[in-house]
Amino acid sequence: MSWIRTAVTKAVEAGGGNNLTRTVRNYADSVVYHAGNAVSEGAKIIQDRIGPRNLKSFKHTLKQLEEVSVSCRGVERIQLLRRWLVALKEIERLSLGSNEHNEKNPEERLTFDDSKDSPRKPNLVYYVDSDMVGEPRNFRDVFLQSEALEGITLSMILEAPNEEEVPLLLEIYGLCLTGGKEVHNAIISSVCDLAKAFSGYQDEVLVKREELLQYAQGAVSGLKINADLERIDAEVSSLKEKLDIMKESHHSLIERSAKSHEEMTVSTVETIKEEIAQVQLYSKLEALLLRKKSLSNGDSQELHAEKVDKLKILSESLANSTSRAEKRILDHRSHKEEALNFRVAKSNEVTQLEKELVVEVGELEKQKGELEAALKKINSSLAAAHARLRNVREERENFDEASNEILVHLKTKEDELLRSISSCRVEGNVVDTWIHFLDNTWVLQTSYTEQREKQVNGELKRYGEYFVNLVIHLLSAYKEMLGPSITRTRKLVDSLSSSQGSDEISKITKPRKQLEEEYLEVEANFITAISSVDSIKMQLYIQNEGIFRKDNQKVKELFDALEKLKDEFESIGRPRLEIETPTQNQETPSSDRPHQSPHPTSKQSVGTLENKQDKVNHSSSIKIVNTSDRVAEVAKKDSEFGKVNGDDLADEIGEWEI
Repeated sequence: MSWIRTAVTKAVEAGGGNNLTRTVRNYADSVVYHAGNAVSEGAKIIQDRIGPRNLKSFKHTLKQLEEVSVSCRGVERIQLLRRWLVALKEIERLSLGSNEHNEKNPEERLTFDDSKDSPRKPNLVYYVDSDMVGEPRNFRDVFLQSEALEGITLSMILEAPNEEEVPLLLEIYGLCLTGGKEVHNAIISSVCDLAKAFSGYQDEVLVKREELLQYAQGAVSGLKINADLERIDAEVSSLKEKLDIMKESHHSLIERSAKSHEEMTVSTVETIKEEIAQVQLYSKLEALLLRKKSLSNGDSQELHAEKVDKLKILSESLANSTSRAEKRILDHRSHKEEALNFRVAKSNEVTQLEKELVVEVGELEKQKGELEAALKKINSSLAAAHARLRNVREERENFDEASNEILVHLKTKEDELLRSISSCRVEGNVVDTWIHFLDNTWVLQTSYTEQREKQVNGELKRYGEYFVNLVIHLLSAYKEMLGPSITRTRKLVDSLSSSQGSDEISKITKPRKQLEEEYLEVEANFITAISSVDSIKMQLYIQNEGIFRKDNQKVKELFDALEKLKDEFESIGRPRLEIETPTQNQETPSSDRPHQSPHPTSKQSVGTLENKQDKVNHSSSIKIVNTSDRVAEVAKKDSEFGKVNGDDLADEIGEWEI
């Protein structure tokens, strides 16, 4: 915490050795001391709650969840689903229990937090890494940030879930996906359909199995709950409760701001602090809503349309391939029928010729015995007939072999085409199922996104209007309050100038002293109000992206009017105050005194009030004004050194409250 002490010390070095320097430096030492104690005590509490054995590596656990979600099958997958479901339900139960516990009164909550050895204390495992920012994460945060849910869904598609796995997966979807029970049942049904279609999809033609699984994974990711979105919703709800409490005290704020300048006391300073705190809450709420609006899950609309279009094109290509294959089968069947007809005709022709030759051979053999004289002629004729018969038979055998080869070839081609048609039809059914699943999940995702955007835009508009109305109200109150202050200041300056020229100083010492005290009080209150106006202006214009504000012209006119009041106040010549001049310095020659500027700064006013506080200890109202001027001077010094920017303004206002 040494950097806090160094920063505050450098900020007050310009003040020299006056009381303000010592006060701020002592305050910085006190803040460093208490902050150091808070950090050490917080570390002890965290160590006592989670223990050294309940910490695990965030990255290693995330990687392990993704690997085991895809690799497990059968009984191991059922056990894995049960372990995940038990862990998620335990986190859900503890979160509900913590919400009920936060509704208790502060004393009971303090008693519960201090009971380190309570037997009901949950023994949770937290996941951290050395480079991770923020609080330790529980199992649900790790599970949602990993791709374990997508992995187990892909495992269910590759191997269809049984009756025991379906209810377990349905409960896990209920804890991790958006939508109601009907949506989760529809997703489970779609996963079962995908698994059934995928079981018969073995031969890849155009679409890759891995590509289809990636599309299913992206669709499940689009429906998954965002852990960061839940944390933002919780913080927004807390800010809304604080703003509702401040709204209840708004009527009392209006009554306080309506009081005259002479009645401004400690309540006025407290009212200003409450108003600045309310401005800070509105600014933080707008930043959270804008961050919530920017969060999104899953595929974009363009990527989803590109995937669906690609699958539709592949589905049409597969349908065209199927129709072409069917036409080729019809052609092959017609050729086969022609070949068979030709074979039958040729076979009949050869058979008839064979019968005729057999008859002729028989007749010749009969004539052999009868015609001995013509034996040679008959023998030669017989040999010729045998030769012709042998040639015809060889021709028929060769024709039969060629015909059989043609038939076998046609049968093989037909079988190949039938297998291609079956594969195309199966793959077409798978692609159609995938298109239906992606369309259903996309409709659910877009409806949830549109509903969330409408809610966020409505909240931005409502709280933005209330924020601008609050700023207009505060600036109007300051304008009405500072107008009489300038008139009163002129009167006090004239009274002090007229009393300074009198010769009877001993007789009018007490009235002049009262006038000087009253002048210092008016001057300090004016500087405090102007410092608050500058802080509100910086908070109002710090961030405008994505925010529409009404009445900007009216707010600008109020700021211009207050700036004119400030210039008018600075134009009034500051009188020489005896209460600011020590008694021992009255005898010092005028040439040795430092030159004083006619227009006082907030630093000079603070020094004057500190001297006044040392002399007049019975005036409690002057002490309060002195504290307000210190706040104004710290704000002015931060502005001069360039340390107040858009991100640190909320922290600055928190330091003013301390």
